[in-house]
Amino acid sequence: MLLDLAFPLPLPDHNDDGAVVVAADGTPLRAFADRHGIWRYPVNAGQVSPLYLQALLNYEDRWFWKHPGINPVAMLRAGGQWLRSGRVVSGGSTLTMQVARILDPAIRTGTRTPWAKLRQLLRALQLEVHLSKQEILALYLQRAPFGGTVEGVEAASWAYLGKPASRLSHAEAALLTVLPQAPSRLRPDREPERARVARDKVLSRMQTMGVWSHEQVADARIEPVVARSLQPPLLAPLLAQRLRFERPQAARLESTLDPDLQRTLEERVSRYFSDLPARTSAALLVVDNTTLEARAYVGSVAFADASRLGHVDMVKAWRSPGSTLKPFLYGLALDDGLIHSESLLVDAPQSFGGYRPGNFDAAFNGPVSAAQALRLSLNVPAVDLLDRIGPARFSARLAHAGIRLQWPRGASPNLAMILGGTGAKLEDLVGAYAALNRDGVAGKVRYTTDAPRVDRRLMSPGAAWIVREILQANPRPGSAADTFDASGRPRVAWKTGTSYGFRDAWALGSTRRFTVGVWVGRPDGTPLPGQYGAVTALPLMFEVIDTLPRQRGDASPRTQPSTVENVEVCWPLGLPPDPQAPQLCQRRLQAWALEGSLPPTMAERDARLWNTGVERFEVDARSGLRLSGECAAPHVRVTRQLARWPVLASPWLPAQTREAARLPPLAADCVADGRDAVEELRIDGLADHATLARAPGSEHPVRLSLRALGSDVRIRWLLDGRLIGESSGAGAFVHDFGEPGAHTLTALADSGAWSRIQFSVLR
Repeated sequence: MLLDLAFPLPLPDHNDDGAVVVAADGTPLRAFADRHGIWRYPVNAGQVSPLYLQALLNYEDRWFWKHPGINPVAMLRAGGQWLRSGRVVSGGSTLTMQVARILDPAIRTGTRTPWAKLRQLLRALQLEVHLSKQEILALYLQRAPFGGTVEGVEAASWAYLGKPASRLSHAEAALLTVLPQAPSRLRPDREPERARVARDKVLSRMQTMGVWSHEQVADARIEPVVARSLQPPLLAPLLAQRLRFERPQAARLESTLDPDLQRTLEERVSRYFSDLPARTSAALLVVDNTTLEARAYVGSVAFADASRLGHVDMVKAWRSPGSTLKPFLYGLALDDGLIHSESLLVDAPQSFGGYRPGNFDAAFNGPVSAAQALRLSLNVPAVDLLDRIGPARFSARLAHAGIRLQWPRGASPNLAMILGGTGAKLEDLVGAYAALNRDGVAGKVRYTTDAPRVDRRLMSPGAAWIVREILQANPRPGSAADTFDASGRPRVAWKTGTSYGFRDAWALGSTRRFTVGVWVGRPDGTPLPGQYGAVTALPLMFEVIDTLPRQRGDASPRTQPSTVENVEVCWPLGLPPDPQAPQLCQRRLQAWALEGSLPPTMAERDARLWNTGVERFEVDARSGLRLSGECAAPHVRVTRQLARWPVLASPWLPAQTREAARLPPLAADCVADGRDAVEELRIDGLADHATLARAPGSEHPVRLSLRALGSDVRIRWLLDGRLIGESSGAGAFVHDFGEPGAHTLTALADSGAWSRIQFSVLR
């Protein structure tokens, strides 16, 4: 007792054991060494192959369960053999004594003197007093030396054999049993022949003792000694580092990753982006929709590549989300009853309190449906919707659903957020996109098996179904619907995004089973010109989705909720057709409506513009001219009505459609009724159908100075539908026209007035 108090047992501090992060099936992803650089994986006897325990206990210490730490019979036998032959023939050490040698540095580093052996014997007795046999065996399994910086049978099995110690063959069990006797001399990766001889010695002993049959040993001898180069695992290194930082005291961290999928996707990302410019990185996240558990996590292109800042985890980095928030805005607008899937929106130059958004390609499309605006990721309709819903409310809804947004110091939610004027994380976006296949419920991505479930509603099941149908209807780039190559593929609700200045390229897609998110850019925030979501991130996203495991029914459509119905609507009103007024239905569309709500086309903001809706007026029965309330001559009055289109959509409407929506001229004897509100606009400086050519011998394009006459408000100039500049009132607009071919030039005033001319430029 005095010796025990004076020389306490040097039991290991498990807080300094390092750690190992494993995949869902137990495969090590990354091992963290202890402060001495030793790699070991926590394991106990129940997690090791019975074959290994049989070989270990019968070869090393067959009386382990019965002796008190030392085996006098074995020691006397070993001593007698040593005296007779002058050399060590067999060892007399028990497993307990070997554990004592492992734990006590004085024994491990000392010479083989009688005093060192006595110390080892006393430590073995001390171990038996303080610990159970199971605890002593566990210490050996975890800390036996196996060569290099590897300790413990589990670490050795993965390092040399690439498999867990629970799945060892007879030959592998024998090899790992004998390896700690001379770990440096018998290392199978360096000395395979020596390792084979030592292994076969164990096999012979097991056969002699009758533990293993002759047939089992014969088969085991045939098995060659093949070992991998000794190196620690390094799969999902950034996730492993993240989990280790979050739980520094844990020795074993069980992640939710699929190791085979993780390995495949790491190689694919590295190969896919190998040709991108310097300092370019990428991130990829795959999540199971049912459990929100991550199945693959690639935080950078190459973890060890300093030139690409591979140590920066871009899955959890704040980046501009580009247009990736738009599906959630349309879902909220559906839930608010503001739109249905085919609501008429206007993609034309507009100003929202001084904020003037444009599209990615600088072109405008005029009248578009809500579904079309979302699929094409048009900016003006999205800003229009956000302005009506309110940026603060939209931001709060996203925050409630788990999409945290980052704002510059002193800034607050604003209209620019829907175009990427905020910060978001890839993992939050993936958790939100999963809501499209989870009946509108978003959630926090889970990386460990014991992580809590955090589910939050983002939109109603019906709105999620409609948004998903809209996004799924967008064909993959380079493919068409109903083609043979699309058969059997899962249906994907996908969306891309590109932040201002080409700093971030995004692609997010959700299938019935999985949600995938891809980010590409430079971690330092510098631009990556020419790289945007549809070109850089989207092809990889579809490659990943096609790699994921499939089940029967993945390609089948989801059941339509009872809250969603398919109805026919008419443009420009956005309402069902009225059999009593067929002239009001100028274009018919099939729309998805939520909760039976069929909101009409939204009114225009500017009170000076015509309001979309039904215009009722009186005409003379004989002449058809419009009548006001005060007319000099008597008239036979007849009531008529027509459907108005949004004024800003007029330049994109066919001439016949514009004519059908125009009020008849006012009769000459009637007092003006103020219903001809839109002014006339005329382009001065270029004749309609003109042909332009450069001056002889000049290399400079044709430069024109143009004016829009008839308005004193701001004028937007569009060339072939793309915004090329602005002017004020009748002020001059100067532009170079160098692109050869036929062109259309449109001047569009904020008041809704517009004018258009066509011209050609010679080569």
